[in-house]
Amino acid sequence: MFKSAVIGLKTHKSRSILTILGIVIGITAIILVMSLGEGMQNLILSQIQGTVGSKVIEIAPGREPKGPTDFLSMFSDSLKQRDFEALMKKGNVPHAERIMPLVFGSESVAYGSETYQATLYGMTDAATRMYNINVGKGRFLTEEEIKSYADVVVIGSKVKEEISPNEELIGQKIKIKGKNFRVIGILEKKGQGMLIGFDETIIVPYTTAQQYILGIKYFNHIIVEADSEENVEKTVRDIEITLRNSHNITDPEKDDFNVSSQADSIETVSTITNIITLFLIAVAAVSLLVGGVGIMNIMLVSVMERTREIGLRKAVGATEKNILAQFLLESINLTIIGGIIGIILGASFSFITSLILSRVLAVSWAFVFPVQAALLGLGVSAFVGLVFGLYPARQASKKSPIEALRYE
Repeated sequence: MFKSAVIGLKTHKSRSILTILGIVIGITAIILVMSLGEGMQNLILSQIQGTVGSKVIEIAPGREPKGPTDFLSMFSDSLKQRDFEALMKKGNVPHAERIMPLVFGSESVAYGSETYQATLYGMTDAATRMYNINVGKGRFLTEEEIKSYADVVVIGSKVKEEISPNEELIGQKIKIKGKNFRVIGILEKKGQGMLIGFDETIIVPYTTAQQYILGIKYFNHIIVEADSEENVEKTVRDIEITLRNSHNITDPEKDDFNVSSQADSIETVSTITNIITLFLIAVAAVSLLVGGVGIMNIMLVSVMERTREIGLRKAVGATEKNILAQFLLESINLTIIGGIIGIILGASFSFITSLILSRVLAVSWAFVFPVQAALLGLGVSAFVGLVFGLYPARQASKKSPIEALRYE
């Protein structure tokens, strides 16, 4: 039966190849999307884990966005100095090892005749441990400079290259918003692809940034590092209780802040990337439907062309089940062959795309072969062949042998 089905397909090779094209395109697209989707997710998660420690907790102003109307609340000024002081009390958050206020903005940096638009961060000396920051030359901020509103700055490697590619900047003064700042350190080059582009940043004491550059009296974020991964959830609860007391909030639904750990960030990123991947898979699956319809049409044409063959088979003893099985096998063989070709092409394109992205974006975009997608592709291919081949196969099996032999 299988051999007869294969012979039937070989008889019209060109038509068989064109018939499976829709299946090949659909499976290729699904493999490509799932492979790149997993690669993108792994890259983002590795950047989160590499940039921010697993014990780091982020406090942002505004309630946690649950819809479009909550988006503007993220820009509120609800995090103040009193909140920072409350969190610093060991009795309120006993498992907090480090606490750092964070302010940021975009500012122009000038040195001589050169200028560069950089991202400004107002931080403390705790940033080096929380964000895995390494200083290539010079040093980082000190606690005394934070308290004294010092005019000192640590710059990223790209900032240095843009404003002074050939001259040593340590000890020199650069202008930020018309004010002179002494360069005390230059960060090690991180390269592209990092979650936070420290190569393009300038870092000053948060007190200086608030007072002299940004002109604000609130924090954009407060970063807390727990003393161990086991105490992260407890620390999150302690932070929420402390801030509610500080803001006189009794109903958690009315929180004007939101607290998230790295685990929350990873879960959010995974959910978003999975949704995007599933959406793209659904779009790619449309071609499978089109391919299935094409297979049904071709199989109906094949049934009409082979009417005399069907009559002859029935005349020498073939039953309706035999004819049904033969044409079903032809349809399923077409789709499975298309699925296998699609898997090979999809994996090949994914591998090539991963290499290109790694070189062009200068990131470690790893190739991921989605085994589940490959198995799903074969299963879907066989299912499509079965569903769309069933009607033509039934039409063939129902033909009368006498009428079929008379067919011209």
